[in-house]
Amino acid sequence: MLDDGVFDRPLNVNFLNLLSSYDLLLDLEKLLNEHLVLSAGFREFVTQVDHGYKQKNRKKKIVIVGGGLAGLALAMKFCERNGEATVVSYQSLKRSHSVCAQGGINAAIDAKNEGDTPEKHFYDTIKGGDFLAHQPLVRDMCYQGPTIIHLMDRMGVAFNRTGEGHLDFRRFGGTLYNRTAFAGATTGQQLVYALDEQVRRHVHDGSAKTLEWHESLGAVLDSEGICRGAVIHDLRTDEIYTLQADAVVLATGGPGQVYARSTNSVVNTGAAATTAYMQGAKFANGEFIQIHPTAIPGQDKLRLMSESARGEGGRIWVPRDANDNRNPREIPENERYYFLEEKYPLFKNLVPRDVASREIYDIVYNQNLGISGDPMVYLDLTHKSKEFLDNRLGGILDIYTKFTGVDPRETPMKIFPAVHYSMGGLWTDYGPDSHGMIDHGSPKNQMTSIRGLYAAGEVDYQYHGANRLGANSLLSCIYTGLMMARGVMNYVDSLEKSVDDIPSTIFDDARSHWKNRFNDIKNMNGSENPHKLHQELGNILLANVLIVRDNKSLEKASHAIEDIETRFKDVKCLDTTDWANPSPSFINQLYCMIHLSKIITKGALMRDEFRGSHYKPDFDLNQPKDFDPHEYIDYLEKKQYGEVTEERFPSGHLDYMKRFQDNNEKWLKTTVAQYKNNHPEITYEEVNTSLVTPRPRKYD
Repeated sequence: MLDDGVFDRPLNVNFLNLLSSYDLLLDLEKLLNEHLVLSAGFREFVTQVDHGYKQKNRKKKIVIVGGGLAGLALAMKFCERNGEATVVSYQSLKRSHSVCAQGGINAAIDAKNEGDTPEKHFYDTIKGGDFLAHQPLVRDMCYQGPTIIHLMDRMGVAFNRTGEGHLDFRRFGGTLYNRTAFAGATTGQQLVYALDEQVRRHVHDGSAKTLEWHESLGAVLDSEGICRGAVIHDLRTDEIYTLQADAVVLATGGPGQVYARSTNSVVNTGAAATTAYMQGAKFANGEFIQIHPTAIPGQDKLRLMSESARGEGGRIWVPRDANDNRNPREIPENERYYFLEEKYPLFKNLVPRDVASREIYDIVYNQNLGISGDPMVYLDLTHKSKEFLDNRLGGILDIYTKFTGVDPRETPMKIFPAVHYSMGGLWTDYGPDSHGMIDHGSPKNQMTSIRGLYAAGEVDYQYHGANRLGANSLLSCIYTGLMMARGVMNYVDSLEKSVDDIPSTIFDDARSHWKNRFNDIKNMNGSENPHKLHQELGNILLANVLIVRDNKSLEKASHAIEDIETRFKDVKCLDTTDWANPSPSFINQLYCMIHLSKIITKGALMRDEFRGSHYKPDFDLNQPKDFDPHEYIDYLEKKQYGEVTEERFPSGHLDYMKRFQDNNEKWLKTTVAQYKNNHPEITYEEVNTSLVTPRPRKYD
């Protein structure tokens, strides 16, 4: 008899890698069955190996919610690893919001021999985000940037090239290097199309499936709180059903529709992320909303004027005389105020977005120097040739012409800052290696606080801190999608129970919950119009939680949101039909947007500091104009050895550095919101700053 004790310990599935042949094990079991009575220990051993083998070799199934760059990159990579992916998209994949990011994608390839490196890209990103991003992740992303560009190039993305045939690069904000690869002014679209083509290849092979015009209503959680699938709503037939999956990944973009007007697509409601938050997932840094400095004003929505316009030489200015009503082409140079160039002579018009937006706000509202009394400034490209502009910016210039009737090749554009991007999003984790850097195979990578539920792209919070640098969004989306694939696969391999072992009642209950929810919505017959309520909610945030913030306005917004929430109960469902009816879905999304607005507003109210896009003038540390950030590093070193004296630093600098250090000790933290008693409960977590010492930002 074999010794039972050998098999007392649970079998690690990785042991299978040591078996030369699974068939040999089965032959051994047959032989022993014929000639002796198997011990209980050996029977358990065979059972474990059998289960482990089947687990290891079965097709792993994931659901990806969102068909933009993050979702498509993950789907491609997961299928390459012999997994199965179902991509769920609220609209056509090729219309995902990633197509709207047209300016370019960052990577420090240094094609123009300027001395650029991935390490400099990493530092610029961390500095641009005011040191609130997790540094090991950002560093890895920046180092992977060149590989990603070359990958997309091989896939056929029509990047612009130099006369010699090399990849061309332009400058974007927050850097002094040309590190932004671009495909004219349609970069996002070209990247989406390239990845979409790869995913459709897997669809043809049977390893991928796409569900366009479907929405995810929420995760399916088992009795242990592990995500086992998603509840799906067919927007055309109104059918609600479940998709079983070993893991679910949210790649649903940002929440721009929470504001009344933004540059985001109308599908960017943040509903999927908010539902995850109400199911138990943490939400991080919600108050950090990026205001893009250059958008085309409009009554219906705001349309982006890409940063690439400034990257190609566009200049921002206003007439020095507030009453100057002349045609802008008739105003001579000496009567134009190029305020960014004068205030920031090093970075000029390519300061980071948070800096540029605040300066435009100051010019218009504090200095009353708009255009003929209107809250706008000029973005001028008329000094560039038409041939040059058509080659490099044609797409976005045509958009301006289409919606304003003015050709920006002939007349300076009128622009103003607009809500554009969310640096915050679902809290996600990562697995470090022995050196403290990211382990690409860790199942923790991009996982939310709900086991088995992941997040990637804009819906994740980790990469951009308090302010995102232009052209880093496309990079972070593709990077997270590609990077996390191995970790998700390893997570699935580590599961003790596969989704096939989960009782069907779990899925039945989830489906029933959402069917009842939508039936209740259809029965809402109050006096409130949900679309008007949505507009009111958006205007509240637009008026009180924008570029300049103060606690009085934020408290006002908080009370107004509570009133909106109360009135929501009296909403009328305007359409109760069962075919292609968007009304119930919109009402459900509105409910989510109300809760998301609570996260944004409460986070902003509680964070009493000025950091990146979160600007509270009352807490501005008032950096001295002649301050050099290197002084702060010197200050920290001298403080360590007790050598800090007033005489060592210029007047006022020491007090400023003490205030800066005290502020960082209190506020250099991640805001974490958890859903408790219908409200966000706010706590704070430390940020990984292990690679670069946080210091004051300066761009002049």
